[in-house]
Amino acid sequence: MTSPADAHTHVRPLKGRRAIITGGTTGIGRAIAVLLASQGAKVYICGRDEQYLQDALAMIREVGDGDGMITELADPDKVRAFFDAGEAYLGGFDITVVNAAVAAGGLTQMDEDALRYAIAVNFTAYLLSAHHAAHRMTPIGDLVLIGSLSAHILGPSSTVYAGIKSGIAGFAEALRRELGPKGIRVSLIEPGKVGSHMQYPDVPDEKQREMVAAEQMLRAEDIAAGVEFLLTQPTRSVIQQLVIVPRALEGE
Repeated sequence: MTSPADAHTHVRPLKGRRAIITGGTTGIGRAIAVLLASQGAKVYICGRDEQYLQDALAMIREVGDGDGMITELADPDKVRAFFDAGEAYLGGFDITVVNAAVAAGGLTQMDEDALRYAIAVNFTAYLLSAHHAAHRMTPIGDLVLIGSLSAHILGPSSTVYAGIKSGIAGFAEALRRELGPKGIRVSLIEPGKVGSHMQYPDVPDEKQREMVAAEQMLRAEDIAAGVEFLLTQPTRSVIQQLVIVPRALEGE
């Protein structure tokens, strides 16, 4: 006879796991860090603003254990330094969430310095972070890349961001095949519109709250729940791509 225990696949607990999260001081990254900490994972985060870092660490420490640092991931040496610090604090790690990103617009709307910076943070730092994770994580580990639905919803004011996120989507799929046999699962999450600082200045806080209430915009915690889902799957399986969008947003 089939027992009730056989009706559901084994769930891998988060308790005791150790996670490095880039961009963990606000928005999606902070929500992920808080949720993982609440489930017993130890986390290490980074951001660019000291006040946001302290606010995030206060939230994390209310529910669990974590630390972090201020850094600038546009500098490749500082990507390495962040992973050095995280690895030392955690005593090794088996989860990496690559999330830190900056907004970017149309190619002709940006000056060269802004373009170079967006590429450095949103693309180069993603690949460098994945490189460090691949060489340092304890198997079986999880590498989660936070992409964007902007890779598929294309418009004249999203050329740079869409181009970068499309590149991340291709990178994630190929990397899954490269790292899977080495004991590292690679997953890509592509959110739709999420309430966060990334929506400024086009969608201010009050408008974001209205859209969330109307179920036309997601909360960062919705994306964190998706990360929790894929991290807790049995080690034999990989959630390769997870798209999370608002139910009521027309045209997305």
